[in-house]
Amino acid sequence: MLTAIVLIDTAPDRIPEVATQVTDLAGVSEVYSVTGKADLVAMVRVREHDALADVIADGISKVPGVLRTETLIAFRAYSKVDLEQAFALGLSD
Repeated sequence: MLTAIVLIDTAPDRIPEVATQVTDLAGVSEVYSVTGKADLVAMVRVREHDALADVIADGISKVPGVLRTETLIAFRAYSKVDLEQAFALGLSD
């Protein structure tokens, strides 16, 4: 599984609409509105490298109101939460 973090700059009056449309794209698992240099952050998870272009260049970038994107490709995940959930599979509290 490949994970990409996509920083999205939008037209200020289109943030909610862009977020909704990006969330509906196949391969996008979450979209967050954020403070800072980007308006939105999308988490993209795909099985093959070529699918990143389908989701980002042919999907996110073409949503009306998207001005530009910056994509960060994840190498490794260091998440205590994910590890705890993986080890707890099938166990009841």
